[in-house]
Amino acid sequence: MTLAAEIHNGTSPEKLLAPVLSAFWDQPESWTLETYRRHEGYEGLRKALAMDPDDLIAYVKDSGLRGRGGAGFPTGMKWQFIPQGDGKPHYLVVNADESEPGTCKDIPLLFANPHSLIEGIVIACYAIRSSHAFIYLRGEVVPVLRRLHEAVREAYEAGYLGTDILGSGLDLELTVHAGAGAYICGEETALLDSLEGRRGQPRLRPPFPAVAGLYACPTVVNNVESIASVPAILNRGKDWFRSMGSEKSPGFTLYSLSGHVTSPGQYEAPLGITLRQLLDMSGGMRAGHRLKFWTPGGSSTPMFTEEHLDVPLDYEGVGAAGSMLGTKALQCFDETTCVVRAVTRWTEFYAHESCGKCTPCREGTYWLVQLLRDIEAGKGEMADLDKLNDIADNINGKSFCALGDGAASPIFSSLKYFREEYEQHITGKGCPFDPARSTAWADDKNTDGKNAHRGVNA
Repeated sequence: MTLAAEIHNGTSPEKLLAPVLSAFWDQPESWTLETYRRHEGYEGLRKALAMDPDDLIAYVKDSGLRGRGGAGFPTGMKWQFIPQGDGKPHYLVVNADESEPGTCKDIPLLFANPHSLIEGIVIACYAIRSSHAFIYLRGEVVPVLRRLHEAVREAYEAGYLGTDILGSGLDLELTVHAGAGAYICGEETALLDSLEGRRGQPRLRPPFPAVAGLYACPTVVNNVESIASVPAILNRGKDWFRSMGSEKSPGFTLYSLSGHVTSPGQYEAPLGITLRQLLDMSGGMRAGHRLKFWTPGGSSTPMFTEEHLDVPLDYEGVGAAGSMLGTKALQCFDETTCVVRAVTRWTEFYAHESCGKCTPCREGTYWLVQLLRDIEAGKGEMADLDKLNDIADNINGKSFCALGDGAASPIFSSLKYFREEYEQHITGKGCPFDPARSTAWADDKNTDGKNAHRGVNA
């Protein structure tokens, strides 16, 4: 029975959770090798090393595992792109530069269960015939960096890293690199430039990393959760993995639920669960308030409203509804939130984090911020709304990397669903959610009965 069918038949939402990566996060010293071994740690590696590397790639491909970092590209297919017999070193680079606003899954995973990533790295390196892997971690998360270094030390000491791993003949060196803190380094080619010691800026493609990546050699760049999911697939089987989720988006994943909810946090569930179900588990929106808008995959994905509560949270379902699953960062905002203010803050972030390499993103995000600040302050004009849309259109699909697309997404979607709120900032000469103005605005909206729910809840 599919997840959607189980929900329709009234299955308790709590029973739809699938704790795998987060199964023992709450146990004492969950990050240690001893705890990981007690939970079948490194058993998947033993099974992987008994397989032929090409068969291993095919197995992961058949499991249907898709990248958990944003685009959802099939993991096994990405491994398959690495040319074999080319005489060049092959590299695996794990993208742990988690910095998408609202996203909080890889850092907690590394903090609570770092060995799942290390085991996945060894399996992936065996598959792509790599002898050196890198973890690119945000340097600001020092406690995670220390814990990850200790986990790597334990793995070396136990023979899971180093020379002749578990007698397989596989040699593997693992390097943990702390980045200097730049959102753009979450883009895989900018990350590679940073790892090589240069300023983090996206590269022109082709060539793609699978052909000329780190040090101009074939390279696989995978997200933390993508690689950490591999050991469970090898240990429990691809059929077990495919029994969860949907046909095209199988398996379990971590949903980051945040914002105006009663119990924010990480909810590990099969792909295809809905926000309504997740809110049921988390106690719903904060007492006395209702959902106004939310993001399915972080601030760089088009926003949704309460009419999308039953959209299946998998790649196809969210895409069909007009957004992207992205990093599964479910930021929920209630009716007290000013959409214009939220979009302005997000756009300020993207303007600040733009690397400046391409004109559409460098110039476009700057002018978006100027217009949004004016509108928020009540200094805008009606023509500014079309100008906002036009500038976003000149950024979307025309910038060097996806940062520009991400900056345009909140503009397009907020104008689509909340254009009237933008207009109110202009005609009312200020933000209707300003405490000094909100009551009058709410009373005015209630006179005709339209959209009264958007006012501040007293």
